[in-house]
Amino acid sequence: MSLPTPRPTRHPWQRVDPPLHPVLFVNPQSGNGAAGRAGVADRARSRGINVVTLTPGQSLTTLVDVAVTSGADALGMAGGDGSLAAVAAAAASHALPFICVPAGTRNHFAADLGVDRRDVAGALDAFIEGVERRIDVGEVNDRMFLNNVSLAIYGEAVRQSAYRDAKVRTLLETAQRVLGPSRRVPALHLVDDEGREHVRLALVLVSNNPYALERPPARGTRPSLDGGQLGVVIIDTPDNGPHPPGRAWSTADLDVSAPGPVPAGIDGEAVDLQPPLHFAIRPMALRVRIPARRARTGHRP
Repeated sequence: MSLPTPRPTRHPWQRVDPPLHPVLFVNPQSGNGAAGRAGVADRARSRGINVVTLTPGQSLTTLVDVAVTSGADALGMAGGDGSLAAVAAAAASHALPFICVPAGTRNHFAADLGVDRRDVAGALDAFIEGVERRIDVGEVNDRMFLNNVSLAIYGEAVRQSAYRDAKVRTLLETAQRVLGPSRRVPALHLVDDEGREHVRLALVLVSNNPYALERPPARGTRPSLDGGQLGVVIIDTPDNGPHPPGRAWSTADLDVSAPGPVPAGIDGEAVDLQPPLHFAIRPMALRVRIPARRARTGHRP
C-alpha cells in the first residue's frame, strides 16, 4: 500500500513585518498544562501580544470572532491540534496569518510545519521575527481540518476516554470489537481511484496532503503541505473478498456515503458527521508563520 511520492514544498518562506495587533489564544488544559509549564502567556505579553486564556465553558470560536472583530491582524493558538484547527479556520476565513504554538500532546501539525515541538515558548518568535508562506487545508462538509479526518475504527477510538493516555491499546481494542466475530462495522461506502467500490470498510483516513507511509525516517509525517492533494488511506474488513485489504491514493476530493451519522475524529477531536461526506482540498488557503531561525536552519516545513 503506497502513495505517489508527495511533491516537495513549492512556496518558500518569506520574511514579513511583525503584526501590529496580534492575539494568542492559550488552552491551559492541553498537553497536561504544557503552555503553563513553558510560561507561554507571560512570555507572550512581554512581547506585546494580547493573550486570551480559555476557561472551562468558553467557546473558542466565539472568542476568536471577537478578536477578529476588534482588529486582530494575526492569530495564534497554544494548544492541541483540535484547538489549532479552530483558530486556523478563522485565520483562513479572514486572510490573517496563523501562528502555531505546540502546547498539545502530539503536536502533529507543528512537526509537519517545521515548528520545534520541544520549544513551546520559542514558537512565539514567529510573532516578532517570523517568516510566512501559504499552505493547503482540508475540508469535510465545509469544516476545515489541518491534519486528518478518521472514520470507522479510529473514529470510534477517539470517543473513548482511554484514548488520550493509551491510544494504541484503545485502537487495537476497538479494532478487535469492530472486526471480531460479530463483524460489526460502520456502513461506509466509497469508490477508490481505480473505480472499485468499498462497502466493508474498517478504516478511512483522509489527510490534508498525503503522509509518507513507506519512506523512513519520514513515516507518519507529511513531506509537503502545499501539494494540492488529499491523502486517502483505507482498510477493508477481512471479508472484503479477493482484493488487497488496504489501499492508499491521493485526490483533490472524495465522497463517502453512509446510512446515518458517522462517528469521526477531526484533528483528534470526536464529532458526528452527517452523510453524505464530501472531502476537498483548499490549496494555499492558510497563511502560516514560524520563527525565521527555523526556516534558516533548513528544517523541513
